[in-house]
Amino acid sequence: MDRNTERYQRWLYGLILLLVLPALLINLGVLTLIDDEALRAWVALEMRLSDNYIVPQLHGAFYYKKPPVYNWMLLGVFQLTGSMDEWSVRIPTVAFLLLYCGTIYYFVRKHFSHEMAFLSALAFLTCGRILFYDSFLGLIDISYSWVTFLSFMVFYHLAARERWLAAFAGSYFLAAVGFLMKGLPSVVFQGFTIVAWLVYQKQFRRLFQWQHILGGLVFLAVVGSYYATYLQYNSLEELASVLFNESAKRTAGRYPLWFTLFHLFTYPFELLVYHFMPWGLLALYLFRRRSWTQVWQHPFIAFIFLTFLVNITVYWTAPKVHPRYVFMIIPLLFITLLYLHEQQKEDRPWPYRVTMKLLLFCCLILPPAALAPLFLERLQATPWLWAKSLSLFVAFSALAYGAWKFREARLLTIAAVLLVVRIAFNWFALPDRHANDFGDVVRKDALRVAQEYQSADLRVYKDTEWQPMTSFYMTREAGRIIPIDRETPDTSAYYIIDPKAYPFVPYEKQDELLMRHGGKVYDIVKF
Repeated sequence: MDRNTERYQRWLYGLILLLVLPALLINLGVLTLIDDEALRAWVALEMRLSDNYIVPQLHGAFYYKKPPVYNWMLLGVFQLTGSMDEWSVRIPTVAFLLLYCGTIYYFVRKHFSHEMAFLSALAFLTCGRILFYDSFLGLIDISYSWVTFLSFMVFYHLAARERWLAAFAGSYFLAAVGFLMKGLPSVVFQGFTIVAWLVYQKQFRRLFQWQHILGGLVFLAVVGSYYATYLQYNSLEELASVLFNESAKRTAGRYPLWFTLFHLFTYPFELLVYHFMPWGLLALYLFRRRSWTQVWQHPFIAFIFLTFLVNITVYWTAPKVHPRYVFMIIPLLFITLLYLHEQQKEDRPWPYRVTMKLLLFCCLILPPAALAPLFLERLQATPWLWAKSLSLFVAFSALAYGAWKFREARLLTIAAVLLVVRIAFNWFALPDRHANDFGDVVRKDALRVAQEYQSADLRVYKDTEWQPMTSFYMTREAGRIIPIDRETPDTSAYYIIDPKAYPFVPYEKQDELLMRHGGKVYDIVKF
């Protein structure tokens, strides 16, 4: 690498570090919560309102689908910020994402250069699914994935030093934390990873040694302590059934054979060509026989790629899975592909040439694209429209020149480009989406109903299907739990009822409540 490229690369490091926080934080709280975000916040809110931090509840009824650790984290954030607004629900995602990227850098740097470690972290941060979706949503998956990824790293690095007790105890402790966040998937990740690596290393006997048994006891102690406390409030029978069904409901046995076969064929393309672009392009290296030899030659790469392979099979064979379910293993794939890129870039094989040309093309088309907001009618009300578009044009032009001029730093340039694209997305797409979001209309209606019935006895009628976004905003605004009532209606109370679910129930309609999904409008009634 010549001196000019080194200077350019150092400049890129500084630029990227300056861009990360604006890219992740601008307009973070502008969108109305989606249901999955609201569900986590709602459970945390009802914990506070009920003063019961052990047993999750919704509308005052037991909630079994997720253990409570992430809700405890949210409660901590709510306490620190003094708010339960959209920003407070989402800031843990940003914090854990940065922590996750720092963890990737730390462990990759133990084996490879600063540049590769930095790129490995950036590849995860700037892949399409993370940067343009999950990084600005208050979901559990990034924090849970960080815990699981950390368990992989702890096991490998301690096992490599023959510290078997620490390797098993540390990874099982993290698996227990993961279990108390999301349930049974942690058992699968832990089991598949340890068994696969020990078989590969021809050390299967270690599964029956005291160090592994003690590690398993650490898991049981952590998880068992929580559920022993849980038993003081509720039985475990229904809880165990729901946790199992939550993990099994997306497996192949639940769907027709043709649907499963179609998923088997399309899933790699869905992940690499859609959700995790542009870094998924580097998977072209896997089509070279030489690449597979190089993977198994490096112990750390062999471990992470094997861990990726054995764990991705769970989702490859399971239709109807969300991309966020594999966030803990996607960095393993990116690290492997970047390693292959580094190993083969001197020879410039066809995957290298194809990838470099496609990435350069993307850089070259962005400067004119930066001017598009100036000509879009629905964006004309954007504050500082001209200044924002022109600044993006200048930034994209400079980075396009850098991508063309300094080929050896092109991947790093792409990471910087993607961060600038995210800032443009924050400036233009998020406010426009909010302005045209029916969900915001529903949110305002939920707040209106909560305010108007603040002093009333408001309940949910029997099995009326609730939608988490509406229920969270109503509960937060009311400052109290709105219970489900399955008994004979109280004539002095007001009830929220789905008229389509109960078409023959007589009542006096008092008001309406908008729902976000299914075109539903619920009635607020008295009996």
